[in-house]
Amino acid sequence: MCSYDKLLCEANEKGLEIVEKNFKSDAKGLCKGNKIGIRKDLSSNEKACVLAEEIGHYETTVGDIINQSNHINRKKEKMARKWAVDKMLTIEDLFLASENSCCTLYAVAEFLEVTEEFLSEAIEVFRQRYGIRYVRGDKTLIFNDNGFYVIQQGDDSCET
Repeated sequence: MCSYDKLLCEANEKGLEIVEKNFKSDAKGLCKGNKIGIRKDLSSNEKACVLAEEIGHYETTVGDIINQSNHINRKKEKMARKWAVDKMLTIEDLFLASENSCCTLYAVAEFLEVTEEFLSEAIEVFRQRYGIRYVRGDKTLIFNDNGFYVIQQGDDSCET
């Protein structure tokens, strides 16, 4: 898990300038060169998710990719989002949320300090990476259409 403040420090170390501002558009964040704008009225969790993605754009993509009808731009967007997921969460975080009785996507997102939208994207990244199940010791994380659930050998667990 990576907080907004930690991301701000890391961005500063990379020489990035982060500015919180009101946008005329409904964009949540924009990256141009070494400057990143973050929508001022977002929650701290939203700002962290947006900043991680914008740093992901800085690290992985170059140029204007606002036009998402272009296949290459969509691919670059996906690269930045995957980078953000890897920065913000690990599959172990899903086990940790389950171990802390988080039984809904909302509860998991709150526990991990991300948005539900970001969590859903993370779940999809992990599902593509690991397949429909991931085993850790006596626990198995199973991805499904609604999110995921963890089962422990000889124990029932909740579905998120």
